[in-house]
Amino acid sequence: MTRETEMRPHPKALEAQELMTRGRLSRRAFIRIAALTGMSAAAAYAMAGLPTPVYAQTIGNVPFQSPDDDPQEGGILKVGMQVQKMDDPATYAWTEASNQTRHILEYLAYTTADNVTHPMLAESWEVSDDLTEWTFYLRRGVRWHNGEELIADHIRFNVERWCDPALGSSNLGLASIAAMLEEVESDEKDEDEDGPPKRVKRLREDAVEVVDDHTIRFKLSRPVLSFPEDMYNYPTAIVHPSFKAPFSDNPIGTGPFGLAELVVGQRCILKRVREIDEKPFQYWGGAVFLDEIHYYDVPEDTQLTSFASGDIDAIFEFGVEQMELAQALDGNILSTRTAQTLCLRFQVDQEPWTDKRVRQAFVKACDNAAMLPQVFPESGDVGWNHHVSPIHPEYFPLPKLERDVEAAKVLLAEAGQENLEVTVACGKTDGPWQQTVCEIVRDQVKEASITLNINIMATTKYWEIWKDTPFGATQWTHRPLGTMALSLGYRTGVPWNETHYSNPEFDAALDEAETILDAQKRKAAMEKVEKILQDDAVMVQPIFRPVYTISSKKVHGYPAHPSQYHQFNKVWIEH
Repeated sequence: MTRETEMRPHPKALEAQELMTRGRLSRRAFIRIAALTGMSAAAAYAMAGLPTPVYAQTIGNVPFQSPDDDPQEGGILKVGMQVQKMDDPATYAWTEASNQTRHILEYLAYTTADNVTHPMLAESWEVSDDLTEWTFYLRRGVRWHNGEELIADHIRFNVERWCDPALGSSNLGLASIAAMLEEVESDEKDEDEDGPPKRVKRLREDAVEVVDDHTIRFKLSRPVLSFPEDMYNYPTAIVHPSFKAPFSDNPIGTGPFGLAELVVGQRCILKRVREIDEKPFQYWGGAVFLDEIHYYDVPEDTQLTSFASGDIDAIFEFGVEQMELAQALDGNILSTRTAQTLCLRFQVDQEPWTDKRVRQAFVKACDNAAMLPQVFPESGDVGWNHHVSPIHPEYFPLPKLERDVEAAKVLLAEAGQENLEVTVACGKTDGPWQQTVCEIVRDQVKEASITLNINIMATTKYWEIWKDTPFGATQWTHRPLGTMALSLGYRTGVPWNETHYSNPEFDAALDEAETILDAQKRKAAMEKVEKILQDDAVMVQPIFRPVYTISSKKVHGYPAHPSQYHQFNKVWIEH
C-alpha cells in the first residue's frame, strides 16, 4: 500500500464502511471492497472487527499466507493432475495448464480463498474516486529468470498482447480490459465486399500510461471496481517481453520455480530457481520450502487410487462418487463450495436455437432443482440459468423456476417443432457427473416430446469444438464474482461467448451493476441482469458444484481454492 493510501482510505472504502455499519453490507463484502481499493487485508479485517484468518495473513510485504506450524525446507511435492501443453498463457482455457505455469509466471494480484485480493507483482495500487483510473505500483527488485528486473513496460507489453484481436485472448471479456478498448474498422477485408467494413475492438491509444519504471496507469472508459480481481484470472499471467509460443520452449518467469521437463500427458517437473548466470537468485516472495513440484498425469477417476498407493502426495480433485473411498484413506480431505458449473448452452444463431420459443421450451421442460440431489446429494447449489451463484456477493435470488411440460409443448407447436430432436456434445471435461446431468436432462425433456441425443466425446476433442458446436455441455470454472463470469461468457463479441448471445440491454445492465457498492442496490441491479439472461433462455445451467481434493498428512498448506488454483509458495512437507 502506498503511504498516501494508508493515510487516506479511498472514498469507496469509507462508503463501504458506512454501509457495513448500517447493515447494508456484510463484513466479508466490506473486506473485499476495501482490499480492492488499495487497503491492506490486515487493515481491512481490523476495520471490519474481524481477526485476520491464517489464509489471509501475509509475511512482511508479500501476499502469501503464513506457513502453519514449523515449516521444513526441501522435498518434492508429487501431485496427480492432467498434464497439458504450455502454449500461450493468455489463451489458456484449462486451469490445469495454468497450475503448471503458476509457479513460474506470476500475476499483478492474488485472490485468496476468502475472496480477498492482495497485491502480487504489484506492491500496491490506487484508484481514482470515480473508479476509472487505476495506478499500479510494481515491486522493486523482482527479477526475471534471465536476470532482468520487472518494469512497467513489461506489464504494458502484456496488456497490449491481450488486446490484440488476432490473439483471441479471453481477457478481452474482463470488465477492466473491455473498458480500455474501442471499436475500429479492421484492416482485414470482409468476405462480403459490398457489406459494411468489418469492425474489431482494439486497445485505445491513451488507455495505458507508463509513468515510470515501476508505475503503470490504466485509464478506463467506465467505472470498474474489480480491476485487481481481474488480474488474477488465470490467463492474465505476466510473460516476459521476449515471449513466443509455446511458453514451454522458453519459460522465463518471475516465480520461484522453473520448468525442468514437460512431457504432455505424462509429467511436468518444476525445480526451484536458485541461480541465474551462476549468481544466486533471490525470489522476491520470501522463503519457499519445496525443492521440486512434480505433476503426474493421472486420470481423475484413478487419482485416489494413485494417492492410496503412495505414488503421489496430493491430487487435483476427486468426484463425489468417490467420497466413500476418500474417507477410507489416510489423508486430509478438503471440500470447497464453489461457483463451478455446467452449462448446457445453445448457440442462438444456429438452428433450431435461433427461435427463442424453442429455447424457452427446452428450458421449461427441465427441472433444475431436481438435478442437484441426484448428482451432489450432500452439497452444491442449484443454478437458475443465469450463471450467477449463491456464493457470489452480488447474487440476487430470482423466483425459482417451475417446470412446465405443457407450456413447453405449446411453445414447440408454435415454433413448428412438435417433435424436436437435438444432440448435445458432452466431453465429461470435469468428470462423469456431467454425463449424468445430460442424461437427467434427456429423461426430463422426453416428456415434452423432445428427443435429446448425447454425443459423448473425448475431453480433448470437446475442447477443440466447444465454441463451435450448436449445443454443448461446457464446464465453467469458479470466478470470485458473478459479473466476471458474465463478462467473460455473455458480453457481445467476447472470445469466450460460446452462445453467440448479443443483447445491448444485457451489456448495459451488466455495466451498471459492476460499479455499485451498496450491497442491496447492487443485488437489485443484478436482478435485471440475471432476469434478462434467464428470460432469453440461452442455457440450462442446473448445478454449482463443490470441489473435493485430498492431500497427505505430511503435506502442509495444500490449498483448497474454489478456482482450484495451485499456489504452492508456502507449502511444505514433513521429512
